[in-house]
Amino acid sequence: MSDSEKNTNKGLLGMVERVGNKLPHPVVIFIIFAVGIIFISEISVRLGLNAPMINAETGEPGVVETISLMNKEGIAYIFNSAVSNFTGFAPLGTVLVAMLGVGVAEWTGLISSALKKLLSNVPTWLLTAMVVFAGIISNIASDAGYVVVVPLGAIMFAAAGRHPIAGLAAAFAGVSAGFSANLIFGPTDALLAGITNDALTSANIDYSVETTGNWYFIFVSTFVLTGVGAFVTDKFVEPRLGVYDGDYKPTQEPLSSQENKGLIYALITLLAFLAVMAFLMVPQNAALRALDANGDMTLSAFLSSGLLFMIFLLFALPGLAYGITIGKIKSSHDFVKGMSESMSSMGGYLVLAFFAAQFINYFAYTNLGSIIASNGANLLENIGFVGLPLILAFILFTAFINLFMGSASAKWAIMAPIFAPMMFNLNIAPEMTLMAYRIADSSTNVISPLMSYFAMILVFAQRYDKKSGLGTIISTMIYYTIAFLIAWSMLLVIWYIFGLPLGPGAPATL
Repeated sequence: MSDSEKNTNKGLLGMVERVGNKLPHPVVIFIIFAVGIIFISEISVRLGLNAPMINAETGEPGVVETISLMNKEGIAYIFNSAVSNFTGFAPLGTVLVAMLGVGVAEWTGLISSALKKLLSNVPTWLLTAMVVFAGIISNIASDAGYVVVVPLGAIMFAAAGRHPIAGLAAAFAGVSAGFSANLIFGPTDALLAGITNDALTSANIDYSVETTGNWYFIFVSTFVLTGVGAFVTDKFVEPRLGVYDGDYKPTQEPLSSQENKGLIYALITLLAFLAVMAFLMVPQNAALRALDANGDMTLSAFLSSGLLFMIFLLFALPGLAYGITIGKIKSSHDFVKGMSESMSSMGGYLVLAFFAAQFINYFAYTNLGSIIASNGANLLENIGFVGLPLILAFILFTAFINLFMGSASAKWAIMAPIFAPMMFNLNIAPEMTLMAYRIADSSTNVISPLMSYFAMILVFAQRYDKKSGLGTIISTMIYYTIAFLIAWSMLLVIWYIFGLPLGPGAPATL
């Protein structure tokens, strides 16, 4: 038994990994879950399970009931929606488009050469923090961080002679567990603030949460989580993984003069591309700006829809310049070959995505996720917590619910009409309620198999260790979940105690 196996087989988390890795293939697990939802939905209908709901638009009370997948309509839905569930699966297009560009840069050798050049000038102690930080700030690109930063984190660690799965874990923690931290606010802030305002309006509360309502807090959170993530990686995750003895071995030869020349041309191409994008984005009437609901010219539409194509070009164009310079791309056939090879490696992900999409859509169609979230929220409301105990209980409750219902906006649309008005009446500002929600929603993303990109992370991990399974990912990432929940919650407690503003004109308490 290798040192790595000895280290990872110890203790409770070793047991979690062993049990998890004995589970069937993730594809089979999603099939079992999907079939289970079909039967559970029928049982729930027969038991009359439902949940009280408040219409966020009209403020009218109502009830959401379970919808069966075993009746005529449900069976028709299973067959008629199978293709649309798959093609409409949000991570599918995101992954494939981004990987086309990344594939060119990786196939030509640009990524490995650039990282080798970068790592030669980066102190060892700074590498982990850099990977976590890159993951956190990539959130402005929404889901792009999963397909860009996570695999790059693994490659950077491998190139530095460290365990690639530790690098993957550090990047995954930054991208996903730190999803609600960033240096600037973005589309997610606007979306969740809008849902909060609808919930307050439905309860006849005259209060408005701005898009910048959490900006100060998420800015500080970026540096706190970077430090916590780096500490967890270096002190817990990597020691547990042990010495990497897998098949992936990064090349150690120094860069040739032609490769250095290729890097220069790739950099020139990158700077030229960024200059063009700045011209398309920065001016007030730039081509990529559009009117938002308030009549302002913003980049919201581009950030939510067009950014992925930019990322494709961001990698493909420098990769093309590098490949031509070093002679690896001599014709259009070579350029296409780079993209084709990146797609061939995604075959396993496509199979996983098909069945994962069916299960997630069954969960949404039957309303089981909504009922679990709503009834749980009502139970917590009846306990009668106030102040910090209420906030901390709310964080723990949301963290648990997030294991079953991944979408941040969908979950908040269910919970906001209950919690935002309730906490407002207990003198807790809606911005504080929203930030508490975001902390919990982000921290447990990395240990929930229901998280849309979980299957993809598993595929990435198997590139470096073919024995990796669900248990490997969960037992590795649970360190980050616990550390982020504790550190982030304590930061929020400090904010609450000192009454610091969460954003411009956004108090912690009323």
